[in-house]
Amino acid sequence: MISSFATQLEHWYKAFGRDLPWRRTGDPYLIMLSEFILQQTQICQGMDYYLRFAERFPTAESLAEASEEEVMRLWQGLGYYSRARHLHAAAKRIAEAGCFPRDYSFVRALPGVGDYTAAAIMSFAFGEAYAVLDGNVQRVLARHFGISEPVDTTQGKKLLRALADEMLDRQHPALYNQAIMDFGALQCKPSSPLCEACPLAETCQALCTHQVDKLPVKSKRTAVRDRYFTYIYTRTEDGKILLRRRGSGDIWQGLFEFPMIESDKPLTMKKVEEKVKDILHSSLFTFHSVASDVRHQLTHQRLHANFYCLTLPHANDEMVNGQWIEASDLDRYALPRLLEKLLEKMGESR
Repeated sequence: MISSFATQLEHWYKAFGRDLPWRRTGDPYLIMLSEFILQQTQICQGMDYYLRFAERFPTAESLAEASEEEVMRLWQGLGYYSRARHLHAAAKRIAEAGCFPRDYSFVRALPGVGDYTAAAIMSFAFGEAYAVLDGNVQRVLARHFGISEPVDTTQGKKLLRALADEMLDRQHPALYNQAIMDFGALQCKPSSPLCEACPLAETCQALCTHQVDKLPVKSKRTAVRDRYFTYIYTRTEDGKILLRRRGSGDIWQGLFEFPMIESDKPLTMKKVEEKVKDILHSSLFTFHSVASDVRHQLTHQRLHANFYCLTLPHANDEMVNGQWIEASDLDRYALPRLLEKLLEKMGESR
């Protein structure tokens, strides 16, 4: 029997739920695509990316056949680039299977797919009774049922998982899951929730005990560390640019960047120029500052970037750690959003 909690959420959703393109399809691939994009991204930012990907790669097979460079270039600016690599790998597995199986174990085993994403795909695409549990759902459940157990502990996660499964409308799992997610995003918001117009106000434990601003509880806060990057946009008088590809084990794996020096504190322009001279063994260049202390916030890192422009008469073989490309070809390479910011400051058009 469906609970009054689920009934009220579904009634609310029918009146106030968001009309989103991936909710107008039952294609499991397109639903998976939307979930990958929205894993670390708000809908307002991810919408255009979803539409571009769905147009360029309308099927898992078309995405599987694409090169990694093309996928990363289309993903550029969205951040958390491991999602793009996992999405590409997942598409290859689906293409190898010949179809998108209606099988939870297959979906859960796809690269980049966790419990939440698997539940979303199974319920939205196939109508299977799997309860989603993302941040929005955690907040609604913790507040309404007065759960003070920290949601980022093993016990808290176990408690919320059991509650999410218990509350699920097993006859209409897609409707219920979409309803509770939208309710958390639009009504039971992290700050300034709309309690005065809430259909669940009478039974909300957090509201009854004046704990709305205190729930859900989180026990841990990850420290944010500062990193200092000095980028040297290196070009030649005949229109070439020096690029390097970032390796594995750090942010922006596999993306391209300009020559960069990382240091434990900001480098002065004099120090940077000295390093350039040491590398080139020459003073035949022009060098100037473009921007300083441009900040870029990642989840657990705060980046501080200084940006310089180095112009050489011709491509220098001393700078072998990278590749020289034509400036006109820069659009073909996926760069981190930070470098897009710096190029904008420099007045470069891409």
